[in-house]
Amino acid sequence: MEAWKNGQLYKASELTVSAYDHGFLYGLGFFETFRTYNGNVFLWDEHWLRLTEALADFRIDLPYDKQAILEAVNLLTEANKGEDGYFRLNVSAGIHDLGLQPNNYQEPTVILYRKPLPPMIRGKEKSAVWLKTVRNTPESSIRHKSHHFANNVQARLELDSLAVQEGIFINASGYVAEGITSNVFWVNGGKVYTPSVETGILNGTTRKWTLKNCTSDIEEGFYTKNHLESAEEVFITNAVQELVPIKSIGGKQFLGNLGPVYKELHKQYVACIQGKRRA
Repeated sequence: MEAWKNGQLYKASELTVSAYDHGFLYGLGFFETFRTYNGNVFLWDEHWLRLTEALADFRIDLPYDKQAILEAVNLLTEANKGEDGYFRLNVSAGIHDLGLQPNNYQEPTVILYRKPLPPMIRGKEKSAVWLKTVRNTPESSIRHKSHHFANNVQARLELDSLAVQEGIFINASGYVAEGITSNVFWVNGGKVYTPSVETGILNGTTRKWTLKNCTSDIEEGFYTKNHLESAEEVFITNAVQELVPIKSIGGKQFLGNLGPVYKELHKQYVACIQGKRRA
């Protein structure tokens, strides 16, 4: 089984969504992506909070609580021989007529997708490129993890492979924003820097973990490309890929997986996953 939809398990070939779902017609929907470790979702409370805040912002009711979704994760895990997986919890607005008439959406389409985890080697370096595609503005006062993903897709078309590269957005004001599927951090003189959420970035769950657990001095702000390129270390964060060291961007070289700040943070992250310390 590859999905759970509104309380039932489905094979991929059986899964359907109405052509009148406003997630399809108007792109009105939100999602969370995460993976399991020994059947458990890491930072689940943070994922749930971000999703429910987005749904509330757009008046989409959610008929399931977070325990019910965890039970759906368990059902899909059991249906796949207990193997850990890559999950996407997707809530689209639901079925309505053409037009923007609803005051709120009371019956959304809730789908939990599962697929096998991609191969991952912890500490494997990626290179990065500056994207030509400019980061668009958020769909609300903050950026939600929404179906409005055309900007990311357009940026993805600039790369040959996300498996070995990440593209870094600059926003319309000329400041470093985020990666196509990640948040970005860098280290200069022992101090850690990352773009402020006010640059229009998604406040990633692993980003928030990093801000909370980094023992080095850390600063959020507005930075130019030159500021990042002068760094000693660069790394990106993502709930599925964890913390990934960046070895280069353009002609600039960084410490990659030898970076001391990166190594210490990733050591802490793995310890949290394994339950050896609190997240």
